[in-house]
Amino acid sequence: MSFLKAEWRKLALANYAVDPKILEKYVPHGTELDLWNNTCYVSLVGFMFLNTKLLGVPIPFHINFEEVNLRFYVKTKYKGEWRRGVVFIKELVPKPALTFVANTVYQEHYQTVPMSHHWHELQDQREVTYAWKYRKENNVFSVKANLQPEHIPANSETEFITEHYWGYTQAKGKATYEYEVTHPRWEAYPVQDYTIDVNFSDLYGEEFGVLSKMEPKSVMLAEGSKITVENKRRL
Repeated sequence: MSFLKAEWRKLALANYAVDPKILEKYVPHGTELDLWNNTCYVSLVGFMFLNTKLLGVPIPFHINFEEVNLRFYVKTKYKGEWRRGVVFIKELVPKPALTFVANTVYQEHYQTVPMSHHWHELQDQREVTYAWKYRKENNVFSVKANLQPEHIPANSETEFITEHYWGYTQAKGKATYEYEVTHPRWEAYPVQDYTIDVNFSDLYGEEFGVLSKMEPKSVMLAEGSKITVENKRRL
């Protein structure tokens, strides 16, 4: 049985090209940075969890909720083949029980903060906004995009960002946990405009403060799908 089943919907992704050195201390043992066209990416990602079930059971008041995370991309070899995955610097959710389970079971880096979202379909565009408060400061990530999604081209930057199917987290010592995330190939909405007002240094540490002064290399809006998170294994 899958550990978690849900839908991930309306994933807003802002992708920054960064110096790999700022990520070195976060790379889990047994993995290495995964680059695209020799570029090291860090992504700010906002989305909705919908119809969430833990071990097949919906948990009251924890079925639909927002998440915002900062993540980067790694790979590791298993039985001669590369597995491409993500590592989370921090994941923000509005429910303390989610934080407790994720941090305890998966050794992740969840934190509970007040959060909200707004989805609007207008005549010629859709607007997707994720907002949260941290240390009494408001943060916002908002995207304006076309109404209709399109197929994600093979070998594209968007494919690289969205097609990572494994998660890795560093536990105590040199222990690394791996878990699989399953979902079909997504579609993405062409982005027209975006707003990012985020205090990266307060949220994620001083080394990520540089993101507040940078324009993202790309901004995407993926429709998402049903997903599963499978049980972890130790590398």
